[in-house]
Amino acid sequence: MLTQTQQAQTHLGYLPENAPLYPNLSVQAYLKLMADLRGINGPERQELISEAIVATGLAPHRARPIRQLSKGLRQRVGLAQAILHKPKVLILDEPTIGLDPVQIVEMRNLIRNLSTQSTILFSSHILSEVEALCDRVIIIINGQVKADARLDELSSDSTGAILVLEGETDGVADQLRGVPGVIAVEPFRSAEGYPAFRIDSEHDVLPQLFKLAQQAGWPVRELRRDVLTLEAVFSQLATAV
Repeated sequence: MLTQTQQAQTHLGYLPENAPLYPNLSVQAYLKLMADLRGINGPERQELISEAIVATGLAPHRARPIRQLSKGLRQRVGLAQAILHKPKVLILDEPTIGLDPVQIVEMRNLIRNLSTQSTILFSSHILSEVEALCDRVIIIINGQVKADARLDELSSDSTGAILVLEGETDGVADQLRGVPGVIAVEPFRSAEGYPAFRIDSEHDVLPQLFKLAQQAGWPVRELRRDVLTLEAVFSQLATAV
């Protein structure tokens, strides 16, 4: 990148958060302009433009002015210019920001399809999007890399469990601590306000917890494995700074 910048850039595709589009041009005219700027000419020019239009689902809109397109379709146009030259590395910065739920699903599918032909660097503050799309995650906090690992290594099932009850019940925490393998029990309130307990354990104790709750007659609302989400990982790293 430092010594052969222009040559390296020919292998990169980039879609910023706000794609730099020309609203008065049609989709096809805009992509022809991008092809000219990238020095794409000859017989392959129209072929590459057509492939980018088809790959991004823009065929029905190729003759429409960009100003008439929805936010989701404009994002597709930006994506089409980014893949026009079939880059080896595709950089996407918040590509789903501002899209409605249907458009987000469509954009995710497009990105997954593109990942079969390019390495994709996906930058986002929306962690659910990262979980939905990425294989590997780099977490940067205050300009420093705090984590760099595969998603399944960062965000995975723990051996702990969450127990949520319908109402207040005496002695639950003490009985939970008596289950073999349980290391710690932390009482808390669920998002709906129900009494809940986070159980940290050396191994999977869900069967024992289920049996204990059944025998004790606790009004169980929910019993599940405590899943360590990417959001939880990020929060742990952020608070550790």
